[in-house]
Amino acid sequence: MNLVALPAFDDNYIWMLHDGHKALVVDPGDADPVCVALERLELKLAGILVTHHHGDHVGGVAALLASHPATVWGPAREAMPIPVIAVSHGQRIEIAAFDGLMIDVIDVPGHTAGHVAYVVAAMAGEAPILFCGDTLFSAGCGRLFEGTPAQMLDSLGRLARLPAETRVCCAHEYTLANLRFAHAVEPDNPAITAHQARCLSLRDDLLPTLPSSIGLERQINPYLRGDQPQVQASAALRGANPADPVSVLATIRAWKNEFR
Repeated sequence: MNLVALPAFDDNYIWMLHDGHKALVVDPGDADPVCVALERLELKLAGILVTHHHGDHVGGVAALLASHPATVWGPAREAMPIPVIAVSHGQRIEIAAFDGLMIDVIDVPGHTAGHVAYVVAAMAGEAPILFCGDTLFSAGCGRLFEGTPAQMLDSLGRLARLPAETRVCCAHEYTLANLRFAHAVEPDNPAITAHQARCLSLRDDLLPTLPSSIGLERQINPYLRGDQPQVQASAALRGANPADPVSVLATIRAWKNEFR
């Protein structure tokens, strides 16, 4: 299986998984990059996964279906602008076109009220894949538009418990900005410094910084590291109760909103 990040808009990625014949697409906010890739690679669209209702994730689905009919799966707890097969936590999607490819659904509210993530089960010789939309970013997490800090903490905890080798396919190229903030939160973390250097080199070469991995995110992502003394101390300086994980997350997320 081939994993491809299709750039869209200013900083989105539409993820495509294909076997050389058929493709699965995640969060096609824009149909054009997907149509171009399908034609260039001579692929048939077998399915679409949608993580949440925001336009930059679902806005291209109708146009894509008009020329490439396919099954669409999306969150059960959100109003969607197009018909979907509604899925929620604990469900398993089996995609027959990919010889029984298995995808598990995880509820991850916080960014939006009904956001879901999808975990593609490990295939022979390959690590699992997490399509997490805007819940988890490399070194960051999504803004709390509809959910609460407690919900986001629980959602991130679910993702952090996935196997360390799981490939993390976020929907935006926010990594360098997130790493700058992560360094401000935890300035003595050598993993952040090392990953900044790697990502700067990738972006200089016009390459994505993604996918990340769950193991790496546990080392560099302040929203997964609220139990670390330096993260707690940084949050406490801004009024958080360092003994309360929800307070720590809420405080550093609010700090990030105004960080420059």
